[in-house]
Amino acid sequence: MKKTILLGALVLSTAAAYAQESRQDVSISGLAVVGPEVHGNGIVLQPTKTAGVLASYRYLLTPHSALEGNYSFAQYTNYFTESTNYVHFPIHSRQQEFTVGYVYGRTYKNFNPFVEAGIGGVFFTPILEGTGQLDTSSNTRIAAMVGGGVAYEISPSFDIRAQYHGLILKAPQFVNLFSTNRYEVISMPAIGIAYHF
Repeated sequence: MKKTILLGALVLSTAAAYAQESRQDVSISGLAVVGPEVHGNGIVLQPTKTAGVLASYRYLLTPHSALEGNYSFAQYTNYFTESTNYVHFPIHSRQQEFTVGYVYGRTYKNFNPFVEAGIGGVFFTPILEGTGQLDTSSNTRIAAMVGGGVAYEISPSFDIRAQYHGLILKAPQFVNLFSTNRYEVISMPAIGIAYHF
């Protein structure tokens, strides 16, 4: 009987300690958007490099695993070039990401390295100033999200987070003639701050 009571007290004290820990966090990060040059079907896609923003929400399932939701926003120009006559067609566009994923992390004093993977959608919307004559259309792409990084705890409620955030997806096609029909990896290194509650 005493062993059962001691075991019950141990379980309850562990559960109470875990309940007092932060189980959720939100973060906001600045990111760089670096898309590759994509070749296919006689078309070359060259996106410009730009800055953007990444907002994330994490819910801790265990001390080492969490679920995460992400939203990112960036705006840049995609240059489509026909390889036969080397004519450039610039399409100014907006990129928005909505992804969900699983995060696995560890804790080493104030450092918390993590890796993540997930899935979601990326929306490419042409901005029509100067590109209206091309009869452009929006694109929705299913994307795999991969990443990893490290968070440095500056207080029990805040940490600084540096990470690599990548999206694997089919390259956008704003005009039917500009299809590369290839996949790309959009790399988005980010640094920001997270609040735990």
